[in-house]
Amino acid sequence: MHKRDAIRLIAGSVLLTGAAALISACSKDKPAFKSIDITGADYARDFSLTDQNGQLRGLKDFRGKVVVLFFGYTQCPDVCPTTMAELAEAKKALGKDGDKLQVLFVTVDPERDTPQVLKGYMGNFDPSFLALRPTPDKLAEVAKDYKVYYKKVDGKTPTSYTMDHSAGSYVYDPQGNLRLYYRYGSGMQALVSDIQLLLKA
Repeated sequence: MHKRDAIRLIAGSVLLTGAAALISACSKDKPAFKSIDITGADYARDFSLTDQNGQLRGLKDFRGKVVVLFFGYTQCPDVCPTTMAELAEAKKALGKDGDKLQVLFVTVDPERDTPQVLKGYMGNFDPSFLALRPTPDKLAEVAKDYKVYYKKVDGKTPTSYTMDHSAGSYVYDPQGNLRLYYRYGSGMQALVSDIQLLLKA
């Protein structure tokens, strides 16, 4: 091997080693989330909605906790009860850190989801879970800000309609910053792992 080729080989090795070190350093700094990392997104930053107890709520009310926010409705036959049950299980799986998780359920069906209905629905899963009930106009505004889809689908009678809606959840860190989008069907353990990482950050 010529001296010039040897120098090139050594220089290449040094560059590769340096690049590997940089990649390694970056990977150590960035948590390995299971959900979609949307840290720094310019949407879904906050809200101002009334809960089932008539109290106006915003993210500042839950500082120090990881907040999981989900859009749904109480007469949903599958996605909503499955998600809420999964969140209740996640809270239990967190053990002593379960109190550092706040679940928020935003109804996309304020017409049927009265405060009383929402209170009963939350009680079926966990007494600490809160439901938020926007007016129809406010719902349209919040859904646009959160990039959430919802649509009324007529049933056989005026009151038997269903609501098509987005199925994922937004996850905020204890400082109130939007961090993750948790996809429906990702599994409870994935969510628990992500919440634990956010609590350690």
